[in-house]
Amino acid sequence: MKVLFAGTPAVAVPSLNALVDAGFDVVAVLTRPDAPIGRKRVLTPSPVAARAAELGIEIIHAAKVDAEVTARIAAVRPDVAAIVAYGGLVPRAALDIPRHGWINLHFSLLPAWRGAAPVQRSVIAGDDVTGAVTFLLEEGLDTGPVFGTLTEAVRPDDTAGALLDRLSHSGAVLLTQTLSAVDAGKAVALPQQGQVSLAPKLGLDDGRLHWQQPALAVGRRARGVTPEPGAWTTLDGQRLKLEPVLLRPEAPALEPGALALNGKSVLVGTGSHPVELTRVQPAGKKMMTAADWARGQASLESVVFE
Repeated sequence: MKVLFAGTPAVAVPSLNALVDAGFDVVAVLTRPDAPIGRKRVLTPSPVAARAAELGIEIIHAAKVDAEVTARIAAVRPDVAAIVAYGGLVPRAALDIPRHGWINLHFSLLPAWRGAAPVQRSVIAGDDVTGAVTFLLEEGLDTGPVFGTLTEAVRPDDTAGALLDRLSHSGAVLLTQTLSAVDAGKAVALPQQGQVSLAPKLGLDDGRLHWQQPALAVGRRARGVTPEPGAWTTLDGQRLKLEPVLLRPEAPALEPGALALNGKSVLVGTGSHPVELTRVQPAGKKMMTAADWARGQASLESVVFE
């Protein structure tokens, strides 16, 4: 079976590898154009593009699936398209090209967390269990019928990045199994059932920690926005980046945003009990341990996060 693979970030690479390893004929890869990376803004291929180049697979770079891109997809005559975090909408004209349609690997238990940031939103919300599904892509937002499902426990210390990495590998197996079932004529897609929730893309403001919230909510948000867009707070009007915090329910109470030393630990007050800072990055400086940062403050007791 000839497969068009559509994907862009690193979490899509395990699926591309799995399809190739399973013997599918990946005739082309659709991915986003090269993007400027780092302080020098060097144009860099997407992780999927880089892997496709290593595999010698034709690459279609496109920020939008327009008429020209649709014609290029039609020219490779795929039997099915597999899509994992491509990052763009697929119009009806392109959806109709493969005879088996487009099969999307999505990192949530649909219809929960439809949208661009399902894993991040799941961690922020405090879900105990999440997972991944394969479903038939439609023009609606993650609305298509589901072929297969897997579940994954959300660990207490999971960041969105760590959880997504695990799901990218288990999901690659699910995607390969789904395409094998489609190829054998044994795949059955069932309508989604359950309560719908949405997972829009995260912006910079989503990473701001609000110290008036309970510690549990502060911790979940910090983990949910790691590594992107990253957790942060402000001090004297300057943005301070933070790595995930640790819950310290046994620590003496502090006012929300107030800081204190407890042995070698740097604590911050929340709407409930304090949390412990792990690593901090002041504006224009490198990430450092919270203890090293605290030593650079004249008086930690006078420091209050905004």
